[in-house]
Amino acid sequence: MKVFQAVKRVLIGRKLESSALGETLLPKRIALPVFASDALSSVAYAPDEILITLSLAGTAGFAFSWKIGIAVALVMLIVVMSYRQTVHAYPSGGGDYEVATANLSPRFGLVVASALLVDYVLTVAVSVSSGVQNAEAMIPGLAGHEGVAAAVVIAILTAMNLRGVRESGTFFAVPTYAFMISVICMVVWGLTRIFVLGDNLRAPTADFTVVGAPKYTGLVGVAFVVLMARTFSSGCAALTGVEAISNGVPSFREPKSKNAATTLAMLGGIAVSMLMGILVLASVTGVKMFDETGESHLVDTHGHAVKEQVTVVGQLARTVFYDSFKPGFYIMIVCTMIILFLAANTAFNGFPVLGSILARDGFLPRRLHARGDRLAYSNGILTLATGAIILVLVFNASVTALIQLYVVGVFISFTVSQTGMMRHWTRLLRTDTSAGTKERRRWQHSRIINGIGLVGTGIVLIIILASKFIHGAYLALIAMAVVYVLMTSIKKHYDSVARELELNSPSDRALPSRVHAVIMISDLNKPTMRAIQFAKATVPTFLEAVIVDVDSDATERLLERWDEEDIDIPLRIIASPYREITNPLIDHIRRIRSENPRDMVEVFIPEYVVGHWWEHLLHNQTALVARARLHFMPGVLISSVPYQLRSSAILEKRWKRNDPRSWRDPGATITPRR
Repeated sequence: MKVFQAVKRVLIGRKLESSALGETLLPKRIALPVFASDALSSVAYAPDEILITLSLAGTAGFAFSWKIGIAVALVMLIVVMSYRQTVHAYPSGGGDYEVATANLSPRFGLVVASALLVDYVLTVAVSVSSGVQNAEAMIPGLAGHEGVAAAVVIAILTAMNLRGVRESGTFFAVPTYAFMISVICMVVWGLTRIFVLGDNLRAPTADFTVVGAPKYTGLVGVAFVVLMARTFSSGCAALTGVEAISNGVPSFREPKSKNAATTLAMLGGIAVSMLMGILVLASVTGVKMFDETGESHLVDTHGHAVKEQVTVVGQLARTVFYDSFKPGFYIMIVCTMIILFLAANTAFNGFPVLGSILARDGFLPRRLHARGDRLAYSNGILTLATGAIILVLVFNASVTALIQLYVVGVFISFTVSQTGMMRHWTRLLRTDTSAGTKERRRWQHSRIINGIGLVGTGIVLIIILASKFIHGAYLALIAMAVVYVLMTSIKKHYDSVARELELNSPSDRALPSRVHAVIMISDLNKPTMRAIQFAKATVPTFLEAVIVDVDSDATERLLERWDEEDIDIPLRIIASPYREITNPLIDHIRRIRSENPRDMVEVFIPEYVVGHWWEHLLHNQTALVARARLHFMPGVLISSVPYQLRSSAILEKRWKRNDPRSWRDPGATITPRR
């Protein structure tokens, strides 16, 4: 216990009181890297997915990269504008779930919640996996061990997030801003060298040949439409993480809604600029990619097939910086690798908050609603990390495999949320006649924005489902369905238990006719005498001590001592021909209950309090089994009577050292609760 507590304090820091919650709120400069790192970092792998998909059409397909980028950027701006309306209308942190529940129905709210929970897990898995793949550019030894490396990174991120939102956000802010600056510098310097200085910058793969899939070669007819749709859906990975800000509004400083909306606007502008800059630079330098699943192939200038490829950012960094400013190349790669790892932080902030709200509403275990030592939702963080680690190990941190499951959930939530916001503004315009003209005009303006968002995200969702379903999106839909059924089952259980526990008849308040107290003993010693005195102090109607006779000689000696000590309560001996202890005792209690159903039976069980874990294996085993069996018997109350052995004093001292209340100034006062 002492070692565990010491390690825990080192990893997550000292405990924080609930009153310190206000100190954890985030200013915009910290909130941006905390909630937007996923969307910002997606510019590191969204271009890869666009070019990989376009490679199916051969070299000619890459000409459409910047056009696909414009379409993705347009959708991103629409989504950002739409969510700015959401954070103003629903600042409590429920985000899409709250919007759908309040304006459509609880079922739609659960659909959104299921989609987001699955997508948050995928966000961590995809981001960390992409970071590991970028790290292979500098650490070739990671090849073949990507899954394990990704799992280790997720464990580190988990430990950092357990320290609290503000601490993790402050730590993540520097690399996030470093990545943004590095990308902007790379794009600006690269385009300056090409168009101003006249340098002939060519990517390492610029002269390679791409052999596409026969069904897409030629880019005509239905094949062209299918390929563009598939490429667009892959590029829409850049939009993931936008919704996290609407879930995290409570974490912002006052004014919360305004700060969240401003952060959203900053996110949209920066992400769109970075995405388009990378795609344009990749196009003019001739970056080529291929599909590692085998649908397309890359052939070098010697006619050899390329087996391994470098990411788009990796190729651009080498092209722009390696010959002119070599440190810039390493800075770009390191920043990209780190931001992809830290992109998972968006999910580590979004998933626990959403899980807490769902737990509050009874759709998830209630422990997810509780804050941990550092005022973070620790149980939600651990749940998210567990799911992501399983995914990266199963798929060996393959971004290409995981990306097919990705995006589906987030666009389901986008579309349902925009539908809910449309109904929200329509209801206000129809029912609230007291609002002024300016206010109603603002509502109409917001409804138009959310209407555009609904059309845009709805079309994208249809495209994603049509183009990605057979490539793995069906697995994400199955996972969402499983989560939905699980949450409805948990809700039904909680509701059933609440109905069962409701006070609904006079008999619920009736006192028992009599109290029959039974003291379970195995010897006559200090713990037994303490149990006898405790039982007497409760003044039961009947009181007896019970011993199960498994050893006749020991029982005879106990009877003699009982008489010698002149114990003034009856001792009942229960025969046990098969040398069992628990079953004969349970049968005796059951007989008492059956003979007097209106009586309450109170069973006193002496127990040793020990200070070492191994002592638990040597004591209290019979008491543990008996107590577990008695819990299922109605009308029976179990009272454990502790007796502290000397070793327990050691454990008490450890707990005092770990209890923050013992650190208080002895002269400090505690304000009583009113």
